[in-house]
Amino acid sequence: MEQLKFYKMYEDVLDPKFGTERSACFDIHAYIKHGHIVTCYTPNNKQISISVKKNLLDDSPSPSCLEIKSGDRVLVPTGIIFDIPENHSVRLHVRSSIALKKGLFLANSEGIVDQDYVHMTYIALVNNSANTVYIEDGERIAQAELVPMYNYELIQTPEEPKQKTDRIGGFGSTGK
Repeated sequence: MEQLKFYKMYEDVLDPKFGTERSACFDIHAYIKHGHIVTCYTPNNKQISISVKKNLLDDSPSPSCLEIKSGDRVLVPTGIIFDIPENHSVRLHVRSSIALKKGLFLANSEGIVDQDYVHMTYIALVNNSANTVYIEDGERIAQAELVPMYNYELIQTPEEPKQKTDRIGGFGSTGK
């Protein structure tokens, strides 16, 4: 069985873990503390820094939260560095509850952490809702999986590929 090792940059970082015995992916938590500075891009692509605030949300055990305005993209820190085994990568996916209930999606649709990346993993989230949303410290914000890589090379061919099936048409041609 493959192992994915992880390093916690701070003692209070929550361990990534599988939600159930048969979960395909493991959960990753936000590591945001009051006063931390987070990189944000506005809908106009202006880079700004936003400060993690004291959590004023009702009924929340978390002492801090990150405010994400509509249309903004943020790099949410996790406090985790993965030690990815050779010939593997880690793939990051949005959690369905974050997407449905908060309107947050991965800014790059799927995050890819290469095996030679040995820095903190960030989750790039975009707020696609019309409202400001909040991420709390320790909240599960993404799912991830260890994926094997296939070794292959890219080879240019002088011949246009031939049709291999009875498919007719290109992009969007298989149905409505």
